[in-house]
Amino acid sequence: MKISPLLCGAIVAAMVPAAALADDPRDPAMRNAEARARDSAKTRALNRQENARVLKRGVTWRVVRGGGRDETADGDYAAAAQDHEQDMADYRRSRARYEREMAEWRRAVAECDAGNYAACDN
Repeated sequence: MKISPLLCGAIVAAMVPAAALADDPRDPAMRNAEARARDSAKTRALNRQENARVLKRGVTWRVVRGGGRDETADGDYAAAAQDHEQDMADYRRSRARYEREMAEWRRAVAECDAGNYAACDN
């Protein structure tokens, strides 16, 4: 059976509006905190159920770290959480250094604009 491209286009066009409204922030059913909390709990339960199903199948995932280290994990959440915390700590240190350097640069620009031309060389 040959499927017409026009028919496929019509099916896709019919499905797009439904997909676009799947997570509508203006949904009247999600206006109160209780409904959002119920929805969040249901989503969390579904995610955990799916994760358990995937782990039961024995699926593993591979992670390649920036240092070239290749790890295989099979659901070791504690190790992954620890890696994430380390990555976040590294990010916070890097971000703080960036903010300090930007503050120094802004001070130098302000001094340069004020006429201290020695500060312009930075």
